[in-house]
Amino acid sequence: MDRNEMRGRLRIPPERLEAINEVLSRPDMIVIEEFLDVIEKFGNPEEINRKAAEARKLENQISRLKEMGSPYLKDVLWLKEQRDRGRFITVRQFREKVLGQDYPKFKFKEDYAVTLEISAAQYFPWIIAEAQQALEKRELMPGRFIRVRKMKESEADQGDLLAFGSAMQIMGSSYVETLDTKGTDGSNIHLGGPETITGYFGGVGQPNDHPLKWVEELLYYYTNYGIKQVLNINPGTVILGYFLFKLGIDIEFKISVFMGNDNPYAALWTLLAAKLFSRDDGTSPLVGFNWSNSVNNRTMEVSAQFREALGFEKVVRFEHHITETWKSIVIQPYNRREELVELADHVANISAKHEGGEIEVEKQREHPSDILDYFRFKSEIEEKGEMPLLLRNFLDKHESINLTAKALTEKGLSFIAAPLLHHRD
Repeated sequence: MDRNEMRGRLRIPPERLEAINEVLSRPDMIVIEEFLDVIEKFGNPEEINRKAAEARKLENQISRLKEMGSPYLKDVLWLKEQRDRGRFITVRQFREKVLGQDYPKFKFKEDYAVTLEISAAQYFPWIIAEAQQALEKRELMPGRFIRVRKMKESEADQGDLLAFGSAMQIMGSSYVETLDTKGTDGSNIHLGGPETITGYFGGVGQPNDHPLKWVEELLYYYTNYGIKQVLNINPGTVILGYFLFKLGIDIEFKISVFMGNDNPYAALWTLLAAKLFSRDDGTSPLVGFNWSNSVNNRTMEVSAQFREALGFEKVVRFEHHITETWKSIVIQPYNRREELVELADHVANISAKHEGGEIEVEKQREHPSDILDYFRFKSEIEEKGEMPLLLRNFLDKHESINLTAKALTEKGLSFIAAPLLHHRD
């Protein structure tokens, strides 16, 4: 048997696809009917999208902030004014600052621009503090923000949810929210703290009907706040995200690092399913694919080949941790910037995720960055007087983003910072 014959045996006969379609379209199939029951609480797909579009309009969000007397309104308007006045450094100016008189010699590889990503941007005031520093020091703001704050807490916090979404629109940056329906919400009643940690080895925990609750929560924030993109950590919610999009609901999601995709075959499985449920125009709701911290460059190179073959090179962004929080997630020291620079001249649509500061900086902090801080209540942080410490951690990540942009620039490579602030030439 030669290789052509072996490859041929991997092909999927049409009757296999017919069996899948039968499961999806039978009116007595409970797993589909219960999913459709949730959607109908919010209307049909067209109605759902209309509600979301209205909720997402910047003028509507600003009006809602004004109506509730939000203290964040003035900062949203300040950020918009700075953008409209063109006060932020442009990409060209940043490159000139980095390269000096050598700038005219460079031709940058724009087709392989790396998205500058920061995580986690928990509180709206942090965005303003970051923007103020960016203006003062002539620095770049991220092109992508990740949030892991409790949604209900953010919604109740004087308009934080609206203010954050408004800021992202003003900057043109993409962003992701993390729904409260996730494995750390007590969904698995048999798991607790460290004494039951091995119970999590079978999955983060979205058992039984929790994927349907995830869909309901997603559609609530989509229709009421226009939040389009959320984190996804479970195979069940991944496929329901595909289903929502296939029905015509314009949501998006990114797969979290917590899903543990650490090899090309895991990525192949995920992207094959994305292709099965893609729209006729080739789009998918899967727009971000966060790799495990353990992947090497070859895994992303191999995966980029079939990502392109499936038509997803411009659709699915590969998200890769360049820095990590100092505590509670990886063995330190951890910094993948040099590997990113090696990869960024031939693998397209990557984001460089910065979740920690520089190694030497983190070592000296009174409170180094800690991923467990993401899961704390704001009230507890404020009661302990630790909010300035966590803001310092966030600004350390901002510094790391600018160091990555500098490293890319020095090699003639490109990046995507906040588009409406910096890409103005």
